[in-house]
Amino acid sequence: MILDAALLAQARDRIAAASQIFVLTGAGVSAESGVPTFRDALTGLWARFDPEELATEAAYRRQPALVWQWYEHRRAMVSATQPNPAHFALAQLADQRPVTLVTQNIDGLHQQAGSQQVIELHGNLFANKWLDGCGRCDTVPPVPGEPPHCALCGAMMRPGVVWFGEDLPRVARYRAEHAAETCDLCLVVGTSGLVYPAAALPGMARENGAFVIVVNPQPSALDATADLVLAAPAGQCLPALW
Repeated sequence: MILDAALLAQARDRIAAASQIFVLTGAGVSAESGVPTFRDALTGLWARFDPEELATEAAYRRQPALVWQWYEHRRAMVSATQPNPAHFALAQLADQRPVTLVTQNIDGLHQQAGSQQVIELHGNLFANKWLDGCGRCDTVPPVPGEPPHCALCGAMMRPGVVWFGEDLPRVARYRAEHAAETCDLCLVVGTSGLVYPAAALPGMARENGAFVIVVNPQPSALDATADLVLAAPAGQCLPALW
């Protein structure tokens, strides 16, 4: 894909002049690394399931082993991927400019590429947390294919991601909104702009005077919010911007 030189130059100038940059990334960045989307992970033995049968607290309580095994399957798929040039470019940008990186992705590839203090709005696929824990939970030796349990209260450990029907982590959301409200440049990369409340952040940035740049090879719901749209894959576009 050929990048528009004039638009690239304008974006470069805006980024170079910014005093505080807010970056929001979505699934498009990870797709360039081969990370399967939520529905793409429903292949093979999992093809007969709907995501809402596997990604809710109610589903987990109903069939914990099944849901745990699906997340183990997803972890194995993501573990086989590597950061791409877009991930590395964003890590490099943070070495040059004040950047707050907020992601909707749960794969940890930004951190692997060297980004520090990434705000993960939807949690992390490789993290776990207790479901109804006693506050002093300690795991018993895990059984293959079963979620770990607390030796004291019997509580189950669950994947540390945001499931359907759950609120975003309070601290992550507060930090993301603060970054959107205080930046002078907002860079939106690889997100469709359809998942809220994350999709509201670029609009919040613009309302507070930020210049908004969208990088996405396909039209997105956030194009109308943008001051500048770069219609290109992130891995091609971002390394050309700084």
